[in-house]
Amino acid sequence: MYAPKRTIQRARSLRRQMTPPEVRLWVALRRKGQDLRFRRQHPIGAYVLDFYCERARLAVEVDGASHWIGEAPARDAARDAWVAQCGVRTLRLPARLVMDDLDTALRMIATTARR
Repeated sequence: MYAPKRTIQRARSLRRQMTPPEVRLWVALRRKGQDLRFRRQHPIGAYVLDFYCERARLAVEVDGASHWIGEAPARDAARDAWVAQCGVRTLRLPARLVMDDLDTALRMIATTARR
């Protein structure tokens, strides 16, 4: 999928500024990824996915509290719909889950990827 130069530059910047839940999940995915290989801060169109598994065509988004207030839910829904049109499923995980129960988050990712 094509991504504009601006989106690619944003993805590179976001890789250097990952949130603590994103870092925690990234370390675990690299260690426990098994046959699932993920990219972090993967550009797709005008968007940047937190994590992307090409083999499963799965995006994993780690959502903090800001994703549930104001216009964010509508923006996330529009983004997920656009990504779905590209044939990519999106799994949204609360940041709190990643921090408090990483094993459950990893099981959810593995289960969704294998469907």
